[in-house]
Amino acid sequence: MINDMLKQFLPPIHKEGMRFVVIFAVVTILLAFLSETLFMIGLILTAWCYYFFRNPDRNVIQSEGLAVSPADGVVCAVDEAIPPAELGLGEAKRPRIGVFMNVFNCHVNRAPIAGTVVKSEYHAGQFFNASLDKASTKNERHSILIEDQAGDTFGVVQIAGLVARRIVCEVTEDDVLERGERFGIIRFGSRVDIYLPEKMTPAVAIDQIMVAGESVIAAENLSSKPEFKAI
Repeated sequence: MINDMLKQFLPPIHKEGMRFVVIFAVVTILLAFLSETLFMIGLILTAWCYYFFRNPDRNVIQSEGLAVSPADGVVCAVDEAIPPAELGLGEAKRPRIGVFMNVFNCHVNRAPIAGTVVKSEYHAGQFFNASLDKASTKNERHSILIEDQAGDTFGVVQIAGLVARRIVCEVTEDDVLERGERFGIIRFGSRVDIYLPEKMTPAVAIDQIMVAGESVIAAENLSSKPEFKAI
């Protein structure tokens, strides 16, 4: 019971965030000698830094034929697009869903489906606002291609944003992932795109809020694209 309460208020953080939290904390202590106001500002920023790098556990749905969101955030694209060339998926358009993460979202990324990583490629680029459509092709990114047991492939692309300057992908080719398993993190505001095989239908709408590893983002063999109504 106590452990659950501690995890709720002090969730574990990603290893990428440890040094940032330490730096923020040290600066905050130094500011305490200069001004109480500056100390309070430093304290708030340290708490935000810890919160940004939080790495909570998630309850991953186990039903077959579903893909879960690879990122926390808001759906910013539901369309069809040509996958990045480094994935080797050809010039044909695929269903694409983009999830935009702001600086308050958890930035740990998770595998949308279970499968084997068959490609993992970094691509240098620019740093446009990640919510813009051109960010998918122009921005710095890291792309992985996951193949499931049926042989279907899913492209997952971590995209740097206006503030994000560091993409961390923790998997390499031949790694086997479970659905919802952590595979990386992007620092300070970014986006993740998922390119689906034709058998999968997007099950989300623009502006819908996603929870990585928990929210269903696409489903297999849907007769039609789901409709949504704001209530």
